[in-house]
Amino acid sequence: MSNTATQNAANTNYYTSTQFGTTVPYDQINSPGAYVCQWSGHLLRVPEDGVAAGRSPMVNIVGSEPLFVTKISDNPWITLTKARLVAANFDLNVNF
Repeated sequence: MSNTATQNAANTNYYTSTQFGTTVPYDQINSPGAYVCQWSGHLLRVPEDGVAAGRSPMVNIVGSEPLFVTKISDNPWITLTKARLVAANFDLNVNF
């Protein structure tokens, strides 16, 4: 594999793992950041402590249906104005 192909493969893996606008089930959040709840439009701020290995989940939501969230930023402390703008770019309904 050429050096360029190796770099492209590495970049693809990076963007796949932290791609914004990706929707995942709430219980599969594994990286810190800001997320928008699909069921309510609320903003979830997930700090590094919220996903640290060996830690219990900070919040456990139990229900019969899977709850989905969409990641909008790696920064859990994104300002509300910027979070609304980013969410609008992904056509997400917001309630914050």
